[in-house]
Amino acid sequence: MFNREEIKKSFLVSLWFMFLTFPIMVIRVNTIYNRVEWRWDRLLMIGIGSFLLSFVWRYFIKRKEAGIQKADAGDGNETPLVQRILTTPKIYYPSLAVIVALAVAFPFISSMYQTNIMTTALIYVMLGLGINIVVGLAGLLDLGYVAFYAVGAYAYALLNYHYQLSFWIVLPIGAALGALFGILLGFPVLRLRGDYLAIVTLGFGEIIRLVLENWNAFSFGPSGIANIPRPGFFGFKFSLPEVTIYIYFVMLVLVVFTIFVVNRLENSRIGRAWIALREDEVACQAMGIDKTRTKLTAFSLGATWAGMVGVVFAAKTTFINPASFTIWESIIILCVVVLGGMGSILGVILGALVLILLPEYLRAFSEYRMLIFGTMLVLMMVFRPGGIVTNVRRTYKFKAEDAG
Repeated sequence: MFNREEIKKSFLVSLWFMFLTFPIMVIRVNTIYNRVEWRWDRLLMIGIGSFLLSFVWRYFIKRKEAGIQKADAGDGNETPLVQRILTTPKIYYPSLAVIVALAVAFPFISSMYQTNIMTTALIYVMLGLGINIVVGLAGLLDLGYVAFYAVGAYAYALLNYHYQLSFWIVLPIGAALGALFGILLGFPVLRLRGDYLAIVTLGFGEIIRLVLENWNAFSFGPSGIANIPRPGFFGFKFSLPEVTIYIYFVMLVLVVFTIFVVNRLENSRIGRAWIALREDEVACQAMGIDKTRTKLTAFSLGATWAGMVGVVFAAKTTFINPASFTIWESIIILCVVVLGGMGSILGVILGALVLILLPEYLRAFSEYRMLIFGTMLVLMMVFRPGGIVTNVRRTYKFKAEDAG
């Protein structure tokens, strides 16, 4: 198990944590009775807790190192569990049928509140799949992705307010506007990469938000736009529970459509060009790939899904304002991709469900939700940096034909 040296290290860690937290956890000034209260029991709990957590941490670190050594000693052909499931028809098709049945039955076996939460999760699934094209496949760090989301939402709100255009008419318009703004962002950043690209895209997102917040004549400023109509169905009027279920199924269809298109793009010629661009930009250009067109395609296609889902968001909430499209939204969307697994479609879906559903179901621990959220991200980055579902690089083998 653990030797004396390990116990000594854990003991020193617990002493260090007790020293760091002493002023906050032990000393309490009671201003009513003008006295200082000493809460030594809390210091003891921190010492014991940090001592035990240090043991657990070292145990998992050792398991991780043992796994790396085992992988290095192997033949390199070991297939991950998720990949084996996806490539085994006897497991894949029944699992897919169960998931589809649960997704269809979900709004009928759960409350309207639960359906609303799941619809929000599906919105982030679609946003995650969109930014996965830019960040996961093309390797372009985009911190202003929320700007395209805002473009789609305001496109529906303003076109409906001024011209009474319906949801289904504006949905493709929002996608087209998202693609257009993606190209407008892509042109100035063609020569940028890494931190510089992240800073410029961050600035682009903030410019869009500040324009929406201060251009009152155009976007109604901080007051936002209210009474945005929900989507209809050939003139039928839905009640609130019915329209909640309807929007859920609209999002479900859009997510399935997004998965299909993104999967086809990933395995297409342009998808392989994105992956080449992500791995080595210089080698990619040396192989004859048009770097300009590849980057612009990634930005425009990624922004297309954000513009489309922005229309759905405006129809779902019936009210939007610039406060809905802050930098924090971009960070959450990016965390979906990082947590789920960059470049992995299934990973992005699971990452969105975890990041959106977990805070909602941890409302009983409202004071500690962000602490749990941050701890989970740190643990994922240490023990599984590839994400929940690590993307497996596709390999191509050429077999020589028989001479006979």
